Amino acid sequence: MNDSLSTRSRIERLAAGLRQAHLDAFLCTSPVTMGYLQGFFEEGGERLLMLAVSSRGQVRMICPGLTEAQARRCGIEDVRPWLDGDDPWALFRRLAADWGFGAGRVAVDNDMAAAHLLAAQAAIPEASFAVGQPVMSDLMRVKSGEELELMLRAGKIADDAFSAALGRLRPGLTEQEAAGVLLESMRRLGGTPTFCIAAGGKNSAEPHHHSDDTVLEEGDVLILDFGCSVSGYQSDITRTVCLGEAGAEAKALYDVVLRAHQAGRAAIRPGVACQAIDRAARRVIEDAGFGPFFVHRTGHGIGMRGHEEPYIVEGNGQLLAPGHCFSVEPGVYLPGRFGIRIENCVACTTEGHLSLNEEPAGRLLELR
Repeated sequence: MNDSLSTRSRIERLAAGLRQAHLDAFLCTSPVTMGYLQGFFEEGGERLLMLAVSSRGQVRMICPGLTEAQARRCGIEDVRPWLDGDDPWALFRRLAADWGFGAGRVAVDNDMAAAHLLAAQAAIPEASFAVGQPVMSDLMRVKSGEELELMLRAGKIADDAFSAALGRLRPGLTEQEAAGVLLESMRRLGGTPTFCIAAGGKNSAEPHHHSDDTVLEEGDVLILDFGCSVSGYQSDITRTVCLGEAGAEAKALYDVVLRAHQAGRAAIRPGVACQAIDRAARRVIEDAGFGPFFVHRTGHGIGMRGHEEPYIVEGNGQLLAPGHCFSVEPGVYLPGRFGIRIENCVACTTEGHLSLNEEPAGRLLELR
C-alpha cells in the first residue's frame, strides 16, 4: 500500500485515471471528495463551491468569497472567488476555456447537486458529462497505511465506547437515550460521532430502525449500530445484547449470526470476489433455515465515507486487494419479534484480513 497522504500524489493519480478514461476534467462539490483530494472539507450549500482537476493535473477552485481564506490555507493555489450577486458560472466558463474542455468530456462526482450539474451543462452545452465516481473510487478504495491507522483509531474509539456503555444500558431508557449514551462516549473518547442506531425489542427486527422514544424493557434484544470519525475516517460497528436474561431462541440465533460473521471473514483474501464473502456468510444463515430473514448485503466499503466501494454483495465480481476496507455484518430479522446483527469492519491484507474492531462476544451478552 502507498503510505503517502500527499494531496499532490492524489491529484496526479486522479489525473492519470482521467486520461485512462478519456476524460478531460473532474468536477466535485462534495466535502468528502474535496477533503480527500485537497484537505478542504467545506460545504457550499446553495452557493457554487467547486474543485476542478484537469487530466493534466491542474487544480482550480471556484468558491464564494467568504470561503477564499480557508481554501488558500489548505494549499489550493488557484482560487477564483465570487461574491453574492456575481455570476459564478462566468468563472466556470472561463475555467472551461482556460483548460479547453468546453467541448470535451467532463466527469462529476456523485454528490453534485442537480442544480449545479444542470447549470454546468447549460454553461458549456457542447461538453458531454459523465459519472466520475468510478475514477474516484479507484483512488479511494485502496487505503494507505496512514489511512488505515486513522481507521484503527476510529474503530478503537467505537470499541471503547461500547465497553463503557455496557454498564449504563438498562431497562427504562428510551432508544434515543441509549443511543445518546454511545454518542456521548465516542465524543468523550476523542471521536466525532457520526451515527447511532439503538433498536430494542421488536424494533430490532428493522435493520435501519430510527431510534425513537420506545422504552426499553427487561428481556429486550437490543441492536446497537454506531460509529465515529477520526480526521475524516470512519468506523462502523454493530453489537447485539440483551437487557436481562435472554431466551433460548435469541441465544441460538445469535450463534447462527456469529458463525455467519466468522464464515464471511474466513473467506477474505486477495483475489477473492466480493460476492464470495456474501455467499459464505449467507450460506450459514440459509443452512440454519433463516435465509429469508437475511434481507441485506453482507457488507459495504468504508473509509472517508461510511458507505463506499467495495460492496460485499451477490453480483459483485470485483476482486479484493490489500488495502480494501469493508464491513462484514450479517443479520437475521424476525418481523414483530427481534433481530440479531454482528458487524466488524476489516481491511484485506496480503495474508487475509485485519479486523478494525475487537472481536464480537462469543455469546449473546446479557446485561444485568
